[in-house]
Amino acid sequence: MFVRNPIHCIIPPHMLREIAERGTPAQRAQALQNFSVSAQIRGQRTELTGMPSVAQTQAAAGKERIVYDAQHGTTLPGAKVRGEGDPPVTDVAVNEAYDGSGATYDLFKDVYGRNSIDGQGMRLDSTVHYSTSFDNAFWDGQQMVYGDGDEDLPAAERIFNRFTAAIDVIGHELAHGVTQHEGGMLYYLQPGALNESMSDVFGSLVKQRTLGQTAADADWIIGAGLFTANVNAQGIRSMKAPGTAYDDPVLGKDPQPGHMRDYQIYPYDNGGVHINSGIPNHAFYVVAREIGGNAWEKAGQIWYRALRDKLQFWSDFQHAANVTYSAAGELYGAGSLEQQAVVTGWREVGITVETGFGWRQILAWLIDLLTALRGGSSVAQTAAPTTRGGR
Repeated sequence: MFVRNPIHCIIPPHMLREIAERGTPAQRAQALQNFSVSAQIRGQRTELTGMPSVAQTQAAAGKERIVYDAQHGTTLPGAKVRGEGDPPVTDVAVNEAYDGSGATYDLFKDVYGRNSIDGQGMRLDSTVHYSTSFDNAFWDGQQMVYGDGDEDLPAAERIFNRFTAAIDVIGHELAHGVTQHEGGMLYYLQPGALNESMSDVFGSLVKQRTLGQTAADADWIIGAGLFTANVNAQGIRSMKAPGTAYDDPVLGKDPQPGHMRDYQIYPYDNGGVHINSGIPNHAFYVVAREIGGNAWEKAGQIWYRALRDKLQFWSDFQHAANVTYSAAGELYGAGSLEQQAVVTGWREVGITVETGFGWRQILAWLIDLLTALRGGSSVAQTAAPTTRGGR
């Protein structure tokens, strides 16, 4: 249960649960198959955790990308199909994986001065065409892996397109690697939701920078383009308006909260890390909106400074608010517009920035942990928890 570097999949468990309960027989069977494949992947990752020298790809001098083709098998990495500097190939998924990993590398290198995912020039390996009709993409601690979506279902029943189609999904998953080498937040309860939120933040910034969008221009949707036209969805999450990304007969309604009054602990998904991430996601959106301009610049710098230097494995939302405030002061000055934007962002999701170190944060986290272990749904930091989104 207490995992520092787990398998990180872009499609959350609650979404697959809904498909398994609400979908057609073919859709339900596929969702259950994907649950099974995900369990196998997690088992492989557990074995790798004891062999860091094997799990780590060779450091490179400068940007280096390799894309492999699993050819619908599950043995990684697969056959090499494109290396750094090679021209585009006829396979669109290969080219998307190559370009998306490059855009993510460029964001961290050019804007934040980071030398690849691990900060030491790690080669960016990607595998496409993983398994058969695999409805997910994931970072396994050493490389990116992408499924092809519902390629084997009848056209009228397809839910997911190929997972390389959304560049923010690529950025999201690779950002898990950055978190793995930095804050390494425990993948459970609020630290886990922060882990997911950091990936949404930098995934969105990869997309915005690639498209040349300001904070005002961006849609702030994670995974736009992942769903087929059969689904009533903009994407898998909305940072601008959590809880509005989708409302569909098969997927159900987006359960993400955008305020602490709606936060609750779930008995699955490590306490609801993919659901409660909507709260810090919205805080970042507000900060970027308040500062204006390109979100990857000042707002992104604040969040990156916090991730690199300040967040801890136990960090909850309150600690994230405090350290992003501190980071903004270090970067732009005490009382600056940027620091006040951080105050506004967290205030809009129900969190008041506290200066100095607060033991209350650790105490609140421990109370949440005890509540989760007892199977409860109340939380230490909300006076009136709700059952919103619980199924």
